[in-house]
Amino acid sequence: MTFRLAFGLAFALLLAACGSRTASPGTVSCCDPTAPHVELTVFAAASLKGALDQVKVAYETGDESVTLTISTDSSAALETQIEQGAPADVFLSADTASPTKLVDGGFALGDAVVFAMNALTIIVPTGNPAGIATPADLANPGVRIIAAGDEVPITKYAKKLIENLAANSADATAFTAACTSNTVTRVENVKAIVAQIELGQGDAGIVYVTDANASKKVETIEVPPDLNVPATYAGVVVKASANAAAARAFLAWFAGVDGQAILATLGFLPPAP
Repeated sequence: MTFRLAFGLAFALLLAACGSRTASPGTVSCCDPTAPHVELTVFAAASLKGALDQVKVAYETGDESVTLTISTDSSAALETQIEQGAPADVFLSADTASPTKLVDGGFALGDAVVFAMNALTIIVPTGNPAGIATPADLANPGVRIIAAGDEVPITKYAKKLIENLAANSADATAFTAACTSNTVTRVENVKAIVAQIELGQGDAGIVYVTDANASKKVETIEVPPDLNVPATYAGVVVKASANAAAARAFLAWFAGVDGQAILATLGFLPPAP
């Protein structure tokens, strides 16, 4: 009798635990054995890699019916891949232009969702061999700047930063020309810029603050707040997704409180109100 009572109490507590579990938006409780397993492929900007490593663990722990496969590269490259039919369920971009192009081209479900902001900084190799003290020093003769391709979001933000710095210099035209001349290498994405600077293959690069924070082999040159350029991140659900409901649930979770908490620990800023 005592055994039956104890067993019944334990079973009741298990059911209560399952019933009281608050699942992530759109996810299925871990106690539902009938939940079909879903594999979501997330295409994401290279600057989100560190955040998504943590997101994958958190989301899969919260919903055991979902497995996330993360693929990172420049937002422009991933956008093109999706347009060409690459299998993806969610696209997370370091800008709003790339997801908006997918929306306008009929490759996305619904509108783009803004989920984070970022700021820019200048990185130099440890020891700062070129002696760069201020952003204005990017125009000094002989400085080797590492940048990304023209279509990569970090390049668009960096160009705007150069414009702001030029407008604050004695000769805007000369400053811009010098920075252009000093750009010696173009790589595929922002992570590659960081890697080149870490190896000392360049003297400086303009990257997101979060990428600089993630490296222990670079130093930073602060950009004055009034000259800095805000970077806006947005995501969409890919129209060709075979798991649209699960993809929508993940994007909502990522843009919500749980995703924001992870992004904040790495230096990302919340979307502008």
